[in-house]
Amino acid sequence: MNKIRVGFALCGSFCTISKCLEQMKKLVALGYEIIPIVSQNLYNTDTRFGKSKDIIKEIEDICSKTVISTITAAEPIGPKNMTDIMLVAPCTGNTLSKLDKAITDTPVTMAVKSHLRGHKPVLIALATNDALGASAKNLGSMLNVKNFFFVPMSQDDILKKPNSLVANFELIAPSIEKALKGEQIEPLFI
Repeated sequence: MNKIRVGFALCGSFCTISKCLEQMKKLVALGYEIIPIVSQNLYNTDTRFGKSKDIIKEIEDICSKTVISTITAAEPIGPKNMTDIMLVAPCTGNTLSKLDKAITDTPVTMAVKSHLRGHKPVLIALATNDALGASAKNLGSMLNVKNFFFVPMSQDDILKKPNSLVANFELIAPSIEKALKGEQIEPLFI
C-alpha cells in the first residue's frame, strides 16, 4: 500500500510551531509521508520561540526531506502529483486571507494553488489573533470553498485575545482522514 503524501505547509504563527511539529512527528509515526513546505517568514525569522535554522533542521529531520522554501520549488507540487492532501498548519490570518483572494506570493500559497490543480483536499489548521475580527470575512468565505476543510478550532484566550482562534492541533490526523473522504470533521468550533 502506498503511503498517503501530506504536503505539510507551515506559516509564521511562531507560538504554535512546536505544537505543529509534534503533530508532524505523529503523522510520520502513523505512516504518512510528509512533504515539508515553509513560508519565507518561517524560513528566515528568528523569534523568542526559536531560531529559524533550528526549526528548519528539526522539520527536515522529522521528514527526512529538504523543506520547500521558495515559490519556484513549490510550483511543481501539482503538476508532479506530489501530494494527496495539503495541510497548512499553522495557517496565519495573513495566509488565510491570501488563499481566500487567490493571491499566490509565498511558497505556502503556491503549494496550495499547485496542489488544488488536481482537485485534492486542503486542510487548514488556523492560528490567528484576528480570526473573529479582520479575518472573520475570509474565514467565512473559505468555509464555503470546495476542497477546503478545517481542523476544529476554538478561542484560545477570550479575555486577552477575544478575536483569536487556534486549531486543536491534536485533531490533525482525524481531520486528514475525513478531508481525504471529502468530509469536514465536526464539530468545527469547540
